[in-house]
Amino acid sequence: MNRAVLAKAASLLLRYPDASLLSVLPQIRAALPPSSPLSLVERHLATGDPTMLAVEYVDTFDLRRRSCLHLTYYTAGDTRKRGSSLVDFAAVYRAHGLMVDGGELPDYLPAVLELAAQVGDPGWRLLGEHRVGLDLLSQALRTSVYRHAVDAVRAVLPAATPSDLAAVAGLVRSGPPREEVGLQPFALSPGGPR
Repeated sequence: MNRAVLAKAASLLLRYPDASLLSVLPQIRAALPPSSPLSLVERHLATGDPTMLAVEYVDTFDLRRRSCLHLTYYTAGDTRKRGSSLVDFAAVYRAHGLMVDGGELPDYLPAVLELAAQVGDPGWRLLGEHRVGLDLLSQALRTSVYRHAVDAVRAVLPAATPSDLAAVAGLVRSGPPREEVGLQPFALSPGGPR
């Protein structure tokens, strides 16, 4: 399958299943080979109850930190390093005359896939550089139909290196990095405040 078509379809199928997404499912179906793993996601969305699809999506992606759709979260967590990573992502969009719509951060997986669909290698490079996050997301989605969309993307990226695999194993054990600078509890002296 053409990588641009794969990226566009995965971008759409990993978005919130609102009426606008559900209305384009016939076009997505027409663009995909029936044997594509993405077809499993498309069929799930096409045959599901819209309310239940929305509940499933929120439960899968919005209520679980381990299945976050923001790529830098996995490797930078909630740290200042993530801020600089987001700036780097945004620079790639700007360099190609694009920006992320809908108030999403530039590392939002569907937006990065859209970038790959529209401009090719710069988007694919970002996906490859964040393979560890995609691998972790795939593990977190092991019982979800959405795993097929993530795995379809992973299948066209360069194979994970031994250091990628070690990073995934480390992050599975410890979770994303966190900073607690400035969050130390107040210390009171014996006898209370003075």
